[in-house]
Amino acid sequence: MHPKNIHQAPYPLEKLTKAHPPLAEFVHINTFGRETVDFSSSHAVFHLNKALLEYYYNITGWHIPEGYLCPPIPSRADYIHYLQELLQETPITHTINALDVGTGANCIYALLGAQMYNWNVVGCDIDATAVAAAKKNAMATEGLSEKIEIRHQTNNAHIFEGIILPDEFYHVTVCNPPFYGSEEEANKNTIRKLKQLNPEKSILELERNFKGRPNELWCNGGEALFIKRMIKQSVSFKDQVGWFTTLVSKKEHLTKIYKLLQKLNTDYKTLQMKQGHKETRVVAWRFL
Repeated sequence: MHPKNIHQAPYPLEKLTKAHPPLAEFVHINTFGRETVDFSSSHAVFHLNKALLEYYYNITGWHIPEGYLCPPIPSRADYIHYLQELLQETPITHTINALDVGTGANCIYALLGAQMYNWNVVGCDIDATAVAAAKKNAMATEGLSEKIEIRHQTNNAHIFEGIILPDEFYHVTVCNPPFYGSEEEANKNTIRKLKQLNPEKSILELERNFKGRPNELWCNGGEALFIKRMIKQSVSFKDQVGWFTTLVSKKEHLTKIYKLLQKLNTDYKTLQMKQGHKETRVVAWRFL
């Protein structure tokens, strides 16, 4: 993790349950005699992350509608830390303006960016229910509603158009793109991962725990096509954004992404991130 990430050590579950008592219901002793939670349970994961937000970031009243994606807070915080470091390469004397593409119902990047580094963040999403939930999350913690604005992207073909207004400038954009290319692929892979976390649970029980909406988890062409579309559309906003960035989960997509970025004559770099055994990366590009 990034050196500034406060989630380096194991979760202090005793402190977390004091900060958020409902978490206690999902804490148990594993076969190694250690306290843990069942990460294959969507309710356990939700209350763990809610506790992390309350205990470490003083973010209160966070809620996600049933069926929507619950993000792991430590990895989301990592992304924000790396972007803050990227932005410090060129001194900025005023508040950072950030755009969270696909903010989701959880609104997590906007919340963390505003709370950790005092960013002003515009979050956008194509899902009206997610937009409504994100607005509630932004308003739940005192002081954050002044730093966060949520906008509804009403045209699925556009990523930036209709969201970035003519007189606006953003120092950085944030994006966690849909990972899978189809619902079938998303279901299959997610259930497989949940089964690894808890082999004793039945497939039916794991399927009931599976959360995530279509635009959160999959889109036509999956991650690679979404990112290529984002890069092409970023050209029209090259004077209104300092750094465009996106998570890239599959490293095999990098070659094609780099090729397109070179073709468009951009300055680009890759920020390597690692959380436990999981490795991922952020690709950042700008127009000179």
